[in-house]
Amino acid sequence: MPKEYRQIEWDPMLADDCRQLMRLAVREDLDRFYDWTTVALVDDRATGRAAVVSRGSGVIAGLAAARIILDEYDRRLEWEPLVQDGARVERGTRIATVSGPARSLLSAERPLLNLLGHLAGISTLTAQYVAAVAGTRARIYDTRKTMPGWRRLEKYAVRCGGGFNHRLGLFDGILIKDNHLALGASLANRARYSPAEAVTRARRFLAELPEDARPGELMLEIEVDSLTQLREVLPVGPDIVLLDNMPPPVLAEAVAIRDGLAPQVELEASGGINLRTVAAVAASGVDRISAGALTHSAEWFDVGLDWE
Repeated sequence: MPKEYRQIEWDPMLADDCRQLMRLAVREDLDRFYDWTTVALVDDRATGRAAVVSRGSGVIAGLAAARIILDEYDRRLEWEPLVQDGARVERGTRIATVSGPARSLLSAERPLLNLLGHLAGISTLTAQYVAAVAGTRARIYDTRKTMPGWRRLEKYAVRCGGGFNHRLGLFDGILIKDNHLALGASLANRARYSPAEAVTRARRFLAELPEDARPGELMLEIEVDSLTQLREVLPVGPDIVLLDNMPPPVLAEAVAIRDGLAPQVELEASGGINLRTVAAVAASGVDRISAGALTHSAEWFDVGLDWE
């Protein structure tokens, strides 16, 4: 089995991220006051019940977070999911029901639907990428191109869509890019490190780093933009080589080079990949495909609240 970055699952840390974001959402809507429209028109003794309904076809994400946002409005609200995160649904599917004090239901409606619409949009787009590479060895990965504060939730949505998580942050992996090669060598009065030098230095650094100073075993990945750099770096054994902005024929050549020199090293394709191109990229034989579009270009998934 290849080495892997930590994969996001629903856990207490993710729940805490969600709780902090939802507290901000409540402050955006209510500040330190009230939902004046609802207070003016709805009796505080009224109760209500509604179904969360899909307005289109896709993959659901965010149901695990819904309880948190409802609690921030009113712990008396009852939440009953009817499907699970990661479920594929069709238009008109009842996803969940929510019931309780009518004022709280009305106030919480928009933030709840915003959360589900954003995360389900990511999981739905991810599932489309995963389907496009079916039958190949390629796995679909996200990137760090996420909204500040939303990263764990957005990466969780990628997992719901069948994708994989690239590194969560700067703290849980070494990813050497072109700027590191240039700036890392600046104090040594050199133009840049070679990719092989950089990997060797990073390996030595990791070997000397106390175990209690790092969050487990760190992956070592390096970006290259030519087959010459690939040939140079493979013998020093990075875990992953990221092939930046290479067209499918060049990627296929890179795979052949890797297979001959260091078959244990995984190859990742990245750069400008979209739904139109991802199948051809996967057909080249690469192991990983990372696409920022999963999180920065996902369309909103339309869900609504139907009152019962």
